[in-house]
Amino acid sequence: MPRYSKKNKISAETKDDADKIARATQRPGQTKEQTRLIAQGIQKGIDLYKKQQKGKARELDKKLRRVTSKPESQENSRENNQQQQSVKSNLLPWFLLVVSWIGFAAYMIINRQ
Repeated sequence: MPRYSKKNKISAETKDDADKIARATQRPGQTKEQTRLIAQGIQKGIDLYKKQQKGKARELDKKLRRVTSKPESQENSRENNQQQQSVKSNLLPWFLLVVSWIGFAAYMIINRQ
């Protein structure tokens, strides 16, 4: 027995709603068969509408997931940038210290003569 039927099953609630709408729009002299066919058309319309709404909800959910995942990656990139800047800023004082000592040593050598 197949797990999923290829034929879409329409819920009882949808059938009831379609029957109510078909009876409400019934014309004088309309046969029961015609009313039943109208109700089937309404059922298909409701089913199609529900499918479209589910599709829109899925697309919206996918977009929402993408948007919520982006800030995490942005935070990671910010942290990486901060780490790189801190490494650069840690090297600057040492570089200035070495340059100043070299300058001081050069000054002392020049003044001895």
